[in-house]
Amino acid sequence: MTEQTQRRRRKNPAVDGPLAVYRGVWVYIEVNEGVIAPVSLELLGEGRKLADKLEVDLAGVLIGDHVRHLAKQVFEYGADLCYLAEDPIFEKYRSETYMKVVVDLCEKYKPEIFLYGATPTGKDLASAVATDLKTGLTADTTILDVDVETRLLEASRPAFGGNIMATILCKNHRPQMATVRPKVMQAMEPDPERDGKIIEETFDIREDDLKTRVLEIVKNVKRTVKMEEADIIVAGGKGLKDEKGFELVHRLAETLGATVGASRDAVEAGWIGHEHQVGQTGVTVTPKIYFAIGISGAIQHLVGMQNSRMIIAINNDPDAPIFQAAHYGIVGDAFEIVPRLIEAFDRALHGEEVVEVG
Repeated sequence: MTEQTQRRRRKNPAVDGPLAVYRGVWVYIEVNEGVIAPVSLELLGEGRKLADKLEVDLAGVLIGDHVRHLAKQVFEYGADLCYLAEDPIFEKYRSETYMKVVVDLCEKYKPEIFLYGATPTGKDLASAVATDLKTGLTADTTILDVDVETRLLEASRPAFGGNIMATILCKNHRPQMATVRPKVMQAMEPDPERDGKIIEETFDIREDDLKTRVLEIVKNVKRTVKMEEADIIVAGGKGLKDEKGFELVHRLAETLGATVGASRDAVEAGWIGHEHQVGQTGVTVTPKIYFAIGISGAIQHLVGMQNSRMIIAINNDPDAPIFQAAHYGIVGDAFEIVPRLIEAFDRALHGEEVVEVG
């Protein structure tokens, strides 16, 4: 080792100090109605990369009732181990019971990294565990990496309203924890031949000792915008000037049978509801085609759509950051370009001769 590396190791308690006993990458496996949440499978893919770099095992933490059969899927998506807590008392998620399981497992087996999906359940559990273990937690992470020499998790996320990317380290406490938004990471291709080891633990938790009970789960029947599932999204930003200008987005979306999205500026201006907002403070989407119309491309917006299969940007500023992420870019006035696109798509969809847009 170089002298510089030796100095870094001496200063890092994770290598030669009291934190050296912590090893392994864990992923909380969220289960909803008997099915593993997609974000957990995505995190297993990312966790596999981190574990391989650190040369440690990747483990899934599976809690519930009648969930043992899901361990096979955990292994297929990259895990070496599956910590299983199976009991009727875990049938429904409760912070009180699930936190006890995770905290006890962490204290016994000492993982160095623990990842959770940034879902309502994942956020609730991660924050409760971090508080009890007195460790750090990076919320809504969009990029994960590790420094192999120091074994530090580098959890990056937009900060200061999306104007910069901040990389957050947890140097002196373990496990290093982060929540990651759905659709940000890529799941591995499942390998039916992969297998692993189930480590089953039992916990002395009695219903009479608990402070909370789940009496009923009421599903929200309100119709919501399913942008996460959309194949085509047409999104508009402040470059459309006002609510009337934003109608262009609705017209193009209607022509293509697409879902309408928006930047934070458009939502805050009141042109469309928050449920349509794409970005760090909205939803993360991965459609086949994403139209960004009048959107400059701030970091907080890019992290919500940069993994789209095809990004088409329309903006009158040739230096707009959105063009750095776009596969196709049109520099010009959206009020001239979008109507011509609508006309061209309408002709094509009706089998008519298509005229050139420009």
